[in-house]
Amino acid sequence: MSPVAYQGVAGAFSEEAARRFAQPGETLSPCDTFEALFDAVERGEARCGAAPVENTLAGAVIACWDQLTTRNVRITAETIVPVSHALVGVPGARLEDIRRVLSHPVALQQCERFFRANPGIEAVPVFDTAGAVRQVTRAGDPAQAALAAERTAELYEGVVLARALEDHPNNLTRFFLIEARETAAASGSTVAGAPVAAKTALFLRTPNRPGALWRSLRPFAERGLDLTRIESRPVRHTPFEYAFLLEVAAAQDPEGLDAAIEELRTECLELRELGRFTPAAPHDRASTTKGPGERAG
Repeated sequence: MSPVAYQGVAGAFSEEAARRFAQPGETLSPCDTFEALFDAVERGEARCGAAPVENTLAGAVIACWDQLTTRNVRITAETIVPVSHALVGVPGARLEDIRRVLSHPVALQQCERFFRANPGIEAVPVFDTAGAVRQVTRAGDPAQAALAAERTAELYEGVVLARALEDHPNNLTRFFLIEARETAAASGSTVAGAPVAAKTALFLRTPNRPGALWRSLRPFAERGLDLTRIESRPVRHTPFEYAFLLEVAAAQDPEGLDAAIEELRTECLELRELGRFTPAAPHDRASTTKGPGERAG
């Protein structure tokens, strides 16, 4: 059975999302970069992949959205993973001696208050949270630590110097399950096979003229369809022109949604449906309960 791909190494928050998406008996396959993750899914080296797309503190994971708009994949599910960052160092390290902290750029953004309170500590971006812990413990430098899930300390033989360093306890990351479009069609994860109460993700490019975006959004408003996300992205190779990412809330009237999309198509230079998928279950949204900056006991 093909594995479920994720970006990072064992202990990454993406691994938890991949585990939720995995079917019984499936293995998990770590990838170094988002590009490698999408490559594995497109080529059929992985049945599916877990792609982070949004964090409640740091915002959109733009690198993944850009991959979603250019790759031959489809979104077929989502999950929300609570994220709590521990500061992990080498055995014998002390918090007061730390001078450099490594982690994924998005994780560093989620812990800005910690860095403001410790101006002598340099934030160093690397490709992955758990990979940062592995790098720190291999280097053996007591002045260096990493931000990652607490369990990475055990995985990579480090020690926890502080817990819950995220700026707010409701630190959640949303992940999409992505499949190759051919695979999604074969498994019934297509538009026709999507559940009635499904969210819809769209990518569109409008003409560069006044009112173009308004005309594109009007079909949804007239049918009472709720747009939960609108974000602009620059159009590559066309300076200062923009495309848009839309998400439409689950609709009980799929025919109305289909009609809105068809009307939208007449207003756009380009329109791609990125997927229809069941919203994350309410229990996925459970947050952490520890306060920011709680020290290890």
